[in-house]
This record gives sequence, structure tokens and C-alpha cells, in this order.
Amino acid sequence: MKISILFILFGCCFQRVQAQAPDVHIRINQIGYHPGEHKVAIIFSKKPIQEQFELLRQQDNSKVATLKIKQSKAKGWGTFDFYYELDFTSIQQEGTYFFKGQQSGISSQTFSISLHAYASQPANLLQFMRQQRCGYNPYLDIVCHERDGRSFYGPMPDSTFVDATGGWHDAGDQLKYLITASYATGHMLTAFELYPDRFDDLTNALGQPIPNGVPDVLDEAKWGIDWILKLHTAPDQLIHQIADDRDHIGWKIPDQDNSDYGWGKDSYRAAYFATGAPQGLREHKSIATGMANLAGRSAAVVAQGSRIWKKHFKDTIFANQCAVAATTLYQLGRDHEGFQQGNSYGAPYRYTEETWTDDMEWGAAELYKLTGNKQYLKDAKHYARKANTISWMNQDSAAHYQYYPFINMGHFALFDLVEKDFQDTLANYYKNGIDYTFQKSKKNPFGVGVPFIWCSNNLMTSLITQIILYEKMTGDNTYRHFMINQRDWLLGRNPWGTSMFTVIPEHGEYPEDVHTSIWALTKKQVPGGLVDGPIFTTIYSALKGLTLYHQDEFAPLQNNYVVYHDDIGDYSTNEPTMDGTAGSIIMMAHWTNGLE
Repeated sequence: MKISILFILFGCCFQRVQAQAPDVHIRINQIGYHPGEHKVAIIFSKKPIQEQFELLRQQDNSKVATLKIKQSKAKGWGTFDFYYELDFTSIQQEGTYFFKGQQSGISSQTFSISLHAYASQPANLLQFMRQQRCGYNPYLDIVCHERDGRSFYGPMPDSTFVDATGGWHDAGDQLKYLITASYATGHMLTAFELYPDRFDDLTNALGQPIPNGVPDVLDEAKWGIDWILKLHTAPDQLIHQIADDRDHIGWKIPDQDNSDYGWGKDSYRAAYFATGAPQGLREHKSIATGMANLAGRSAAVVAQGSRIWKKHFKDTIFANQCAVAATTLYQLGRDHEGFQQGNSYGAPYRYTEETWTDDMEWGAAELYKLTGNKQYLKDAKHYARKANTISWMNQDSAAHYQYYPFINMGHFALFDLVEKDFQDTLANYYKNGIDYTFQKSKKNPFGVGVPFIWCSNNLMTSLITQIILYEKMTGDNTYRHFMINQRDWLLGRNPWGTSMFTVIPEHGEYPEDVHTSIWALTKKQVPGGLVDGPIFTTIYSALKGLTLYHQDEFAPLQNNYVVYHDDIGDYSTNEPTMDGTAGSIIMMAHWTNGLE
């Protein structure tokens, strides 16, 4: 969970040191643009800008065009008063470029215009996913947490050993959650089904650099499926979480985990079974009401896995194993409608998911695809109507992971299975949330529409994904420019001029001092991790245990509305997350092909 590893150790904030800022700031998407798509840079300053800007080739500094700016009608967020748009959509010749002010001489970062600008990005995201693996970790070449775990809340006596090895570490910490892993796995499977030709085969199933005839996205998804199958210990049993915030006692390499759950350091960890009732060992208890969110979502994932492995690899043994588990998981959701939340031990933060009808819709739709049983289709339509437009997208704020997953994959999974009238209903459910964020985007010069709650970058990638799926459902490109604005924000067209993915692009400005043990202890940068992202200043100021350890390089760019820090001490904005990264794969695969 996105809780500070240093929560117990530190509790004060570093005072920002103000630095002298240039007069004019240019913000672009540092990866780049496809030749024919919408291309708009943002320029801002504390004073009016009168000059024009030249587009130059990086190769020889030759001038390609001189472009005028247009002042934005939207208000900024307090630090800068003047915002301008620099539209260069007309420039379609491939190459690497940068902007330069004719009078000020201020230059932008470089960017490309190319059909292949995003070609390597899905592979980069999968690099980060492999680095998060628990059990055998190919990035570190170690085996960790071999004693996961000892049962709690299960039908067996507490502290009974259950095999819950595998899965992924959730973020900079080393907890494991079915809440996030189930969605991450399903997102990767959907990415493959949408774009089967856009993923490399560079590794084997263990994540080692040996091709195995399986696209890497499926190797990674199967890592998740295998873990889900382990957690489903019996038809009426499901483990939902391994470990808790006792993990957060400082930086540690996973195979040297000094957290203690009652059996000594580097030993057994708690394995929490879903019960559909509130859980938690101290005062910060969950408000769980059922387990249909986890059971329905997991059913969808293993049903997808069954179809894919049977179709593409003729692996009937694995496909049948998944099919049986999908059926019992779905029934578990039917029997226990409601939501299971994450557990905490002493910290006030946990995953507060409160939605579940979307997950049951997704599970029922995938089971209908798998079995042809019309009862599943009837169920899927029933749950779709109940899920309706429930989403963070038509809210101005929300609790941490209250509306999770951040996109209802069930509406898309069901779309091709129903009649035209019901298809229109499902598409309009998507459109409702998209349009709400679109209207909000008109109020700021960057054209972004998400609320800056904790993990705002996850919301951004989910909004992009929902627009992609909406376009595929309807053919309606109304929100295409809006979608590109969200993508460009994530890749540098934001107040701080930074990408929100580690080492993406390699030549650019990206998160370096990230809140992870790997960085803290080895100073190695792992490509592809999506950090939590900017957060409302009001939320940032109220979080516990935040500590900035270095001078804030973005101090002149901060404002009273939303903040971001590239600092290892800021777990709220600069911690890479497993599910956020996995949830970006459809987005990156979508733009891998320049014809989209």
C-alpha cells in the first residue's frame, strides 16, 4: 500500500529553499508525438510573453518553423499568471526537435515526432513489473519471502501455514494485495487481447532475459494468475492480503526483511483471509461488507487467462484449472456481495475500496465468454445496471482507492455480448465520467481533468484507458484531444516539466529520487515505474510522516493548489506503484502503433 516506509521513523517536513527561476517555462511531452496527432506545448510566465518561438531540429539546430503563441483563457494555479498554447499540429515531418524563444533564448526539452515514438515503452513498464516480483525476483536475482504466510481470519486456526508465495510487492513497500494484483493482472491480459502484436518476447516465465515464445506481457500476467490461484485455497476461501504496515520500518532488500509478525525477523508474514467483515488488528479497522470485489475481479482474470492460454498456447491443463477457479471465485462473490478492504496494523492508511458491482459484472461477462452459459450474461447485465456510472470520474474528490479499480473494465468486457440498445447504455456510462472530467479540464491551462487525490497519476492513466475503450466501443473521437492532453501531462507537459515514469524518456527529466528500497540502498534506477503523482496541497499537508530530504528542485514551480516532489521522503507523490504501472500498459501499447 502507498504508505511511507519511514512512517514510524520521521515526521517533519524539509523547508523548501527558493531558487531563482527562469522567466519563461516551456512544457512538452518529452517522449513525443505521432505525426498526424494533436500537438500543443504549454508556455507560462509571471509576465506577459510577447515573443515568438522557433522549432529547431536537434541534429543541427536548423529552424523548421516560427510559431506564434495563443494566450490560454483558463486560469492557472497561483504561481504564474500568464499561460499560453503553442500549437504545432501542422508539423508532421519525423525527427527530434526542441523549441526556443526568439528573444529570451529559453529552450524546451527535446522531443520526437515519429510513428515509433512509443515503441519501447510497453517493455519498459514490464521491466518495472518484474522488479516488483515476490518469490523469485529476476531484477535482484534473489528469492524472497519464502515463508508467506500464516493465516488470520481463515477457517483454520490462526497462524496455520498457507502457501501464499509469489505475486508482486505493492509499491516501495513489500506488502502484497489481491486488491491491486487482481486488477494489474486483468489489465495486462486485456492489453494483450487488444494489441496482441505490440509486445516483445525478451524474457522467459521467470523474467530472465531468455525468450520463451510467449509475449512478455503474458509471462507477467501469468505470474499474477498463478498467485491468485494460490490465494484461492478452497472453493469457499480467498486470501486477500499478505503482511501489513509492520513492514514499514525502514529500507530493506526483500530477502533481508527485518519486519516481525510474531515469528521473528525475515520469517513468516500474516496472510489475511477475506471474510466479508471488518478486519484490522488495532484501531484502524476496515468497514468491509462482503468479498465480491475481490472474488468477482479475480474470477474475471482467471477466466480471461483460461481463454487466452487455451486459444494461443493449446494449454488445456492450465486453461481448465483457471476455468474451475473462475467458477468458484464468481460463486464466492455471489454468496458474499459487498466489498473487502485492505487491513492495517497501526497506520491510519489502507485501501478503502467500496465498489463491487463493477467487478461482478466483469467476472460474469468473462465467464459468459468462457462458458456460453446465459445465466452469466444475465448476471453481467444485472450488475452493469447496478454499477452504472459509479466512479471517481464524476466526483471532485474521493477517499484512497474508494472507487477501485479506477476504470470499470466490466462495461467494456460486456459490450460485444449485448444488443445495440444495451451497448449504447454501456457506452453512455463511460461517456458520463469522461465528459465530467472533460468539463473540469477546461478550468486549467493544462487541460487535465482528474482530482489530485493520492495516486492522481493512476486516475490519469485510467481516464486515458477509458477514452481508448470508449473510442473502440463507439468510434466516437470527440475526446481525442482531451485524451492526448492527459497523456502529455504524464510525460512532461505539467508545471514541473517532468515525466511521471522512472527513466522515461531516458534522455529527459523523470523521477529519480523515488520512494523505494531499491533506490535507497542500491541507487539503481528501474525503468517504467509510474509514481503516485501530484497531490492537492491540502491532502499533502495533512499526511503523516512526510519528510523532504533534499532541497526541492521544483520549489519555484510549486503552488498552493497541487504539489509534486522528486524526493525519496515524499511517499505521497514519488512512490512508484505496481498497479499504477500495470494500469498504464494499455495506454502505452495503444500509442506503440502510429496509425492509432
